[in-house]
Amino acid sequence: MTFAHPALPASDAVSGGRLGLHDATGFRAVRGVCTGCAAASQALWYFQDDWIAVPLAPASSFDPALAAQDDVRTWAQAQDTGAEATHPPLIWIGSPHVLTGARLTADGTRLDVGDDESLAFLLVPQLASNVSWFNADSVAWLQGQSLTLRGEASAGGFTARTLWPHGFDIDLTALRADPLREGETLATLVRANEGGARQPTSVRLLWERTPGAARAAGGRPVLALVLNGAQGDDDEAHGGHFALATGVLGEHGQWNDWLVNNFYNLDAWSEKGIVAATLPMDAYLTDLNAGQSWYRPSAVLVAVLREPRAAARVQQGLDRVFSHFYRHDFSYRHATANCAGISLDTLRSLGWAVPQLGPTSKPKAWLGLPWMTLKELSLTSGLQAFDYMSAERSGLFPFVAFNVAGSDLLGRLTAGKAAEQGLERLLADDVEALLYIHVPQIPSSRAFGSAPVTSYDEYAARVPAERSQWVVRPAPPRPFPDDLRDAAAPKEAPPASRRALIVWLVALGAVALWLLSRLFRR
Repeated sequence: MTFAHPALPASDAVSGGRLGLHDATGFRAVRGVCTGCAAASQALWYFQDDWIAVPLAPASSFDPALAAQDDVRTWAQAQDTGAEATHPPLIWIGSPHVLTGARLTADGTRLDVGDDESLAFLLVPQLASNVSWFNADSVAWLQGQSLTLRGEASAGGFTARTLWPHGFDIDLTALRADPLREGETLATLVRANEGGARQPTSVRLLWERTPGAARAAGGRPVLALVLNGAQGDDDEAHGGHFALATGVLGEHGQWNDWLVNNFYNLDAWSEKGIVAATLPMDAYLTDLNAGQSWYRPSAVLVAVLREPRAAARVQQGLDRVFSHFYRHDFSYRHATANCAGISLDTLRSLGWAVPQLGPTSKPKAWLGLPWMTLKELSLTSGLQAFDYMSAERSGLFPFVAFNVAGSDLLGRLTAGKAAEQGLERLLADDVEALLYIHVPQIPSSRAFGSAPVTSYDEYAARVPAERSQWVVRPAPPRPFPDDLRDAAAPKEAPPASRRALIVWLVALGAVALWLLSRLFRR
């Protein structure tokens, strides 16, 4: 671990503050070889040259003999809701130092840090595959805002990796009950002003158990649903992204240190350098290369809790899933096991019966397999068409996941619906307030994004009819070392499209035999 220069205002990333539900001092920062770490070797492989935080206290474990969701379900049923929360085995912090309360000068070259002191403002290198970057529009937008930065301190300067503008924070004193009006839904809030990429940060109090509960929310634990919008210059990214977050709301409405559980394809290199991980909210939204807020607007639905037990249960369940995911017990699949599907499946395994909507169209799935195979002369396209059309919609589209889970929670609270057991009961007992946060896109050289889509028809209306005309960001494969695979891990069931292919082949074979028999009879 490196330490901040004693003459500089930056501090070590784990010397104070919080990481999610836990004091940051309960972790140590590591880069490179990690001896005695709770995280498995498979997880550590992804962060060999980056900064992670690993716990000093007991870490969440997992059952290597069970499939991921079976493991979560079995653990949740046996776990006492009052048991002490364990720490995530690995948090991707990305930087050794934190600088709080800085302000960017008008020319964007220095950071004012108080008492007439300033530091040279430097940026981490732009990834060669990242087509957009911080520019003069970014400097202008950040003017006048207090910033918390993650990066690396040096004599007289700070090299920033993340820039959290405290204009994102919640003004607790201004919160007044403003429930959904007639005709309003969570979906209409997300779609307002075409997703609101250019609209300022706003917070709306949708529900509170007692008057004034939200204004007294500082220091309370939270569970949050995070929806990121559609990107403005990537035709494969109109679906958006979904994640679950846990943490503690700051006394002054800060939420940059919540932990986000970001499921992402481990087997491909992201052009923005994203790696599937549990990471701080400021890194998730404002990392200069990977931060979602540099690419699109976001919506966050925040359940403020009386007790931390619901958030702790969700975080520990997700910790277990991540351990299975890094071990490659199951693969990231864009149709059936993506960021939305994995997250909602975990909530369901923990005892929240998030409603299911069913597939887009089973007939279209069965017909789409041969049609797309022949149209694009690609069996892969046919199989993908089947998987997408037959997948559960709440786990397929991030916007649908956000709307279904969020609307279900809001409906339960407003109706005072009781729950008997599991996560549903904890939420029914402990949610004190429900907040909706709109987070704008930070201006840069990137095109502005918008609200994500909720269906294939909406997707098709946004992209060029000819796929060859789509703007696509390359994501080359990232092979996982065979020597890190666990031969004893449960075997993943094949996608439903593989079974459908067998049915089609058997049916075509039967038809061919029938035609041949008719021919021979003649």
